[in-house]
Amino acid sequence: MKEIKRVVLITGSAGGIGRAAVQLFAKQGWNVIGVDCSDFGEGFPSDGLFINADISDAGQFAFLYDKLKQYTGYLNAVVNNAAIQVSKPIVETTVEEWDQVIATNLRPVFIGARYAHPLLCTAGGGAIVNVSSVHAIQTSANIAAYAASKGGILALTRAMAIEFAPNNIRVNAVLPGAVDTPMLRGGMSRGIQGAGSISERLDNLARKTVNGRIGTPEEIAQSIYFLADNTQSSFMTGQALVVDGGATARLSTE
Repeated sequence: MKEIKRVVLITGSAGGIGRAAVQLFAKQGWNVIGVDCSDFGEGFPSDGLFINADISDAGQFAFLYDKLKQYTGYLNAVVNNAAIQVSKPIVETTVEEWDQVIATNLRPVFIGARYAHPLLCTAGGGAIVNVSSVHAIQTSANIAAYAASKGGILALTRAMAIEFAPNNIRVNAVLPGAVDTPMLRGGMSRGIQGAGSISERLDNLARKTVNGRIGTPEEIAQSIYFLADNTQSSFMTGQALVVDGGATARLSTE
């Protein structure tokens, strides 16, 4: 009998963590559906499906899932990873910037759940992995919109876990700390972590972790995969998995 391959949908799939997740799930034998408003470029799995869509536009979900249903009739996992960041003081953040962060980072987790739920049920259950951030539990100045969106994801994760449990759908969140991604380096170029070159700023950030380094996208992808794969995390739901090199373990007054 031909083995039925598991199918995962990954948003923000062209970014650092998303790209690493695409490669890992494909390596583990899953069929991957990637979604991003940017082009993926070379290297997307040949047996997968990449959909160019801007999920900050709620109206694009109907288009996205029409394309998806032409490829598959079920989903085994959904990874909500798409995100943007605005690095500004609260009093300088415009309403439009605030709304755009929420529309990109938080609202698609809610809307996507409404569309994905029946496809996960068709598979007999599955997993939703929401990529939050350590900024959901410990944050800093000039990143309020991002922190609020990631905190909202954490609360929504718990609510979804409770409501979807009867359908055998587990919902968990990964909270990455400092990870070497284009988003992090983009923040560095806007002056985050003081003066000096980007390399010097990354070194300064690394010293603030217990491990003495920043993470890699591949390390976060492994955590995402752990939560998505029912053979590894079948008794976990509604949880926040912090992957930050120990940064939140250390007292800020130390």
